[in-house]
Amino acid sequence: MTGRFPIEDVTPAVSGGRYPAKAVVGEVVPVSAVSYREGHHALGVSVAWRGPDGKTMPFTRMTPGTPGLDQWHATIRPDQVGRWTFSIEAFDDPYRTWRDAVVKKIGAGQGAEDLANDLSEGADILDLATKIVPAEHEERVRDAAAALRDRQRSLFSRVTPALDLEELLWHNPVRHLVTTTRSFAVWVDRKRALYSAWYEFFPRSEGAEIGPDATPIRHGDFRTAALRLPAIAEMGFNVVYLPPIHPIGKINRKGRNNTLVARPQDVGSPWAIGSDEGGHDAIHPQLGTLEDFVAFRERAEELGMEVALDLALQAAPDHPWVREHPEFFTTKADGTIAYAENPPKKYQDIYPINWDNDYRALRDEVYRVVMHWVNAGVKIFRVDNPHTKAVNFWQWLIPKVKETDPDVLFLAEAFTRPAMMNGLGKIGFTQSYTYFTWRNSAAEMREYLEQLLTSIDWMRPNFWPNTPDILHESLQHGGPAMFKIRSVLASMLAPSWGLYSGYELFEHVARPGSEEYIDNEKFELKPRDYAGAERSGRSLAPYLTKLNRIREQNPALHWLRNLRFHEIDNGALLCFSKRDAETGNTVLGIVSFDSTDVQWGNTTLDMPALGLDWHDRFTVVDQITGATYEWGQYNAVRIDPYVEPAHIFVVRAG
Repeated sequence: MTGRFPIEDVTPAVSGGRYPAKAVVGEVVPVSAVSYREGHHALGVSVAWRGPDGKTMPFTRMTPGTPGLDQWHATIRPDQVGRWTFSIEAFDDPYRTWRDAVVKKIGAGQGAEDLANDLSEGADILDLATKIVPAEHEERVRDAAAALRDRQRSLFSRVTPALDLEELLWHNPVRHLVTTTRSFAVWVDRKRALYSAWYEFFPRSEGAEIGPDATPIRHGDFRTAALRLPAIAEMGFNVVYLPPIHPIGKINRKGRNNTLVARPQDVGSPWAIGSDEGGHDAIHPQLGTLEDFVAFRERAEELGMEVALDLALQAAPDHPWVREHPEFFTTKADGTIAYAENPPKKYQDIYPINWDNDYRALRDEVYRVVMHWVNAGVKIFRVDNPHTKAVNFWQWLIPKVKETDPDVLFLAEAFTRPAMMNGLGKIGFTQSYTYFTWRNSAAEMREYLEQLLTSIDWMRPNFWPNTPDILHESLQHGGPAMFKIRSVLASMLAPSWGLYSGYELFEHVARPGSEEYIDNEKFELKPRDYAGAERSGRSLAPYLTKLNRIREQNPALHWLRNLRFHEIDNGALLCFSKRDAETGNTVLGIVSFDSTDVQWGNTTLDMPALGLDWHDRFTVVDQITGATYEWGQYNAVRIDPYVEPAHIFVVRAG
């Protein structure tokens, strides 16, 4: 920044502006800065922002925050996908300086003769303003300037028209000594980048048949998997995520439960990608053809869902890359290619990528693969373990894809160090998995969400109660109520959430001593009787449907920036709210983390966060049970996990 006035601490500015901040179409994005000047003259501050096409948006003036801190605030609301830019401008505001002085002098008893210079200066300022205000206001401003110069009028009638221009000249100010910061970027995605509900399932298990000892008799395919789509859509999910759909390696194939030696009939792990049947741009022959996949995707879209594909950059020993591009991998001293290891775990069926042998060729090959699927209609990728790949590669790939297809979204499956997770968000990943699964008390969850709110400009969380790899002990031992608790927390706290199939059937048996499912679907077919479970009342599907319907009907739940926590005097309970300022929609949630015992609590609500005054009474309507209560700031709450472990209230003014 160069110019007359200091401008500091601009937000959003990710890593000082090195990376674009994130937003979605229609999101209200807060902008702030610190700016100040010498003396008592008025300072104005504004946001100059431009759309992806370079078009300048309407003048947006910033308002001062807490007195004495010189912090200025405004909001912008981008309305299209692409790279937006903004800068902060500080300027001398002669009208406000003049107005403040005149009001004080008249209040001190000074008359027209004392104010002769002030009246003349004010008229000159209004002459400048006539060139700035919209055409329909020019005459009004011109008349106010003439009144200031008319000595035949009383002092009151001379100054009143000019003083009444305060609001008009706030939004259309005369600006002197304009100082401008550098440009900051905001990448704006379509709304699904922030608000989404994911459902993960293995197409090969849908319509499959198995015999004794999980012996495959019939392998599911895209046609049979498509029969599952209406039920997923009915539950309210809008993203169907498929594990890798490519040919599975035959060399060193893993057997059931990750055993080192597979039986001839074992189907192997979809993440061991590639065989003599093809690599990352091919489809497993037993799933069908590319045409079958496109038909599956189109069916999902007919039902209001998108298909997300897994992008797992690794290879089975018989992947075509191993033969055609051995330089993509690491060769050990004995001449063999190194397989993946995470001691004590060994993955003999997977070769990790080496990013330092022939980076450019590898980069271009992965881009080709991604664009192959983009051209097949895929707009969402769930990226497997991106933190084990070169960060600069992602920093190149994601913007490269968005150059031609800005609607493509990337979810980072990165359960790793915070710096890496945040870094992946900064360099372009649309969403990220999180530590949600391992935050299992109200205090832990609140602390974690408050932490995530500080990184909202670059990292969008996606909350998952379970995955094929993760069955937390709370689900192993917490009973059906815990399945409800975790799904309420995931779906209500985060705008994006997801779960892995089987959750609605309360699958909870783990391999002893681990957080992994026994008889893991990663290594075998697992057909499920969803319809039978629903008929017998042993399915969580109706509850999940209700949660997603609540999300859809309440715009407050579509955002994360609006999350606020409220005090409650029981550590087993979490109290939070979200409010949509545009519609006034307000959701208040109280969730128990105890799946076995009744819990009581007393709330102390932050009433302004609910859009209410401190003394207001209001009505809350429970969206799960339909019960209605009259509430105020202080309320007693009883939660019985065997009835309902959570309240999800919509707040209605009294």
